[in-house]
Amino acid sequence: MKRSLSALLLSTALLGAGIGAAAAEPVKYTLDPGHSQIVFTYEHLGYSTSTGMFSGFEGEIMFDQEDPANSSVKVSFPAESMITGWDPRSQHFLQSGDFFKLGEFPEVTFESTGIEVTGEDTAKITGDLTLNGVTKSVVLDANLTQTGEYPLPPFEGKPAAGFKATTTLVRSDYNLGMFAPYVSDEVQVELSIEAMAE
Repeated sequence: MKRSLSALLLSTALLGAGIGAAAAEPVKYTLDPGHSQIVFTYEHLGYSTSTGMFSGFEGEIMFDQEDPANSSVKVSFPAESMITGWDPRSQHFLQSGDFFKLGEFPEVTFESTGIEVTGEDTAKITGDLTLNGVTKSVVLDANLTQTGEYPLPPFEGKPAAGFKATTTLVRSDYNLGMFAPYVSDEVQVELSIEAMAE
């Protein structure tokens, strides 16, 4: 009787401390294409800063809110979905052959390989970015902006999460370095993501 009581007390203490309890599984969140975008900026000849964006893309986040380092991210989108705000510039980037080779490499993909938690709502997400047929490891400085139940239809009541992230890419690393350094080889990238649990 005494041994049974002691075992029960020990088990209760361990479970209360989270030791021996079943680990929570990451929850699948799907990106909302209407409210997720990637914005990039670069310097043009020192005179101006030009901007473009990608939106409407697909992806998923396996989000472990209790252990964010156990999460993962996977995103893909067609390179031809780029928007620059001026059609001749978009056509030059996408159709001239000076930059993107859409016929050979139509998709841009990112898949995380590791997550380092750096603060209560911050992390460094390392992953493989495949762009213009080249795959390189990049690091995103990420921030969890909000979690909770989505307040509006058609997703009302669903668990939702928002994220922001930044990184710097070097165009020439991806065979996109035409006109560098006159047009900056470094491109600043900012992501803003909304995602819903399935």
